[in-house]
Amino acid sequence: MSAKTFTTADLAAHCSRTSLYLAVGGKVYDCTDFIDEHPGGEEVLIDEAGKDATESFEDVGHSDEAREIMYKMYVGEYEADASAKKPKSASSTTPKPIPAGESADSGRLVSWVKSWF
Repeated sequence: MSAKTFTTADLAAHCSRTSLYLAVGGKVYDCTDFIDEHPGGEEVLIDEAGKDATESFEDVGHSDEAREIMYKMYVGEYEADASAKKPKSASSTTPKPIPAGESADSGRLVSWVKSWF
């Protein structure tokens, strides 16, 4: 039997206290029965319900024991779709890379010298 694949919409459908799924590391976990037992409190799980909680989960630094508990809650694989991916857009304030062998002031110096000729 192959694992069920959850899309972002599938995952989002499980965002309540009575049906709480989380994605962590590309895997989906049914945490509904664990809400009252979660050492960090139920609010933490409810805030991440129906989402990819990988970053939040890893930021906390969960123990091996926590990962073993999750193993028992596994229900499938998470396949993020385009709507779930947050593209990083370059802003106008993002500095441009400086070519090797030049300093940040090199461009200004060249512009200043060119203005004299």
